[in-house]
Amino acid sequence: MAMMGILITYVETMVTPALPILVKDFDTNYDSLSWVITAYILSGTVSAAIFGRLADIYGKKKIFITLAGIYTIAVAFGGFATDLSQFILVRTVQGLGMGMFPVAYALLNDEVPKENLALAQGIISSTFTGGAAVGLVAGAYITQYYGWQWSYHSAIPVALALFISAIIIVKESPYRRKETIDFAGIATLSLSVIFLILGLSEGQYWGWTSVSILGSFTLSLLSLVAFVAIEKHVRMPFINLELLKIRNIFLANVAGLFAMSGMFFLFYTVPVLLQDPSPAGFGMTIFSSGLVMLPAAIASMVFAPLSARVTNTRGPKVTILIGAIVLLLSYFALLFNRQTSISILEDTTLLGISLSFVFVGVINILLISTPQKDAGVSTGMNVVFRNIGSAIAPAIGGVLETTFVIPVLLGTYNYPVGGLPFFPIFETFPSSQAFDYIYIVGLGFLAIMVILTLFMKNEILGRKKGETVE
Repeated sequence: MAMMGILITYVETMVTPALPILVKDFDTNYDSLSWVITAYILSGTVSAAIFGRLADIYGKKKIFITLAGIYTIAVAFGGFATDLSQFILVRTVQGLGMGMFPVAYALLNDEVPKENLALAQGIISSTFTGGAAVGLVAGAYITQYYGWQWSYHSAIPVALALFISAIIIVKESPYRRKETIDFAGIATLSLSVIFLILGLSEGQYWGWTSVSILGSFTLSLLSLVAFVAIEKHVRMPFINLELLKIRNIFLANVAGLFAMSGMFFLFYTVPVLLQDPSPAGFGMTIFSSGLVMLPAAIASMVFAPLSARVTNTRGPKVTILIGAIVLLLSYFALLFNRQTSISILEDTTLLGISLSFVFVGVINILLISTPQKDAGVSTGMNVVFRNIGSAIAPAIGGVLETTFVIPVLLGTYNYPVGGLPFFPIFETFPSSQAFDYIYIVGLGFLAIMVILTLFMKNEILGRKKGETVE
């Protein structure tokens, strides 16, 4: 299961340092490129919902192996995409692999002794940062010296090894449940998110007050209303609205959404800022930009034991609050302290520390606050909320990076004899103002997160329900 987590996170983050290269290779802009991440996230959200249910019906090992096989095929085709449409299609199929996460957590819940369950879940959660560390450095190195295509090629043997290992090693869970899949709920929520992101992405091209954009936002709202109506009446809902009535579960899921938005604002902006030529950016190589972001992933792993200790002694609310405040401070730093690559390294490291506290706190407060019979549903629901945050951030970032640009002189073109001696070649890149607005939006998200965290009830794992530490 940990091998799966590292592989998926590696493949996801290895794309991050290559974003400026993909803009050139596919002759596109950052707005359109945001769908490379968004399509993956939306596909993963639907996959997690559908295959999580199918795993309970047909067997968790069978579904895990099926998804591992689909993921291996998608990774194998990733490096052969020749245009943006093909690459987005590959990423959409690849996103189905994210369905392995809820299946993995369910397998752990069935097979691991209860006293070790939190530790096992913590190990899987830590692979998010472990895989990110490998992706940011190894992926950046391979992209710089061999091309982004070989980053995908390098993942093929690992994906194949995961597929074979799952067949040989993973034990099938004996537990089965008579489940139904809430296709209507999945469809309406997916449509709501897609129409929202479409409106955000295309507003500057179609016009923010145009019929198309207003219609897109209206359809998003109507789909959301339909989703809520469906979830209230379906027997086995995609998102259990009754669970969301529990204060801690609702607030923890919203906190997870905002935290993932903060993480993906970082992934979608920092490599661009580091690699773009001066004066738009720092003109660093892909590998060097990966090294700048590496300490954030390492810090998240290093501080995980401390965040777990704080959770055990002071309660998950305190852990989430510490993470939320540090996350807010990291965005203040990104807004006012990004004049050098070292400054950005400091800012992103602070962000890495904060995410460790937030994610450990969120998973623990869900474990404490959710009835035992609904633990799997609650974990899957948290994945949905996180993925929505992950999808919205690149859409907003792409709009702002494409809207606020600065021309940069890249060189000159010499005309034949008799013509002008040279012609300047300019290209536009995201301006400092674009990054200012992105981090201001992030600050708004995180300020709300801090406020919501203050309203959580603080309970400590192992105490009787209701015995709190304020």
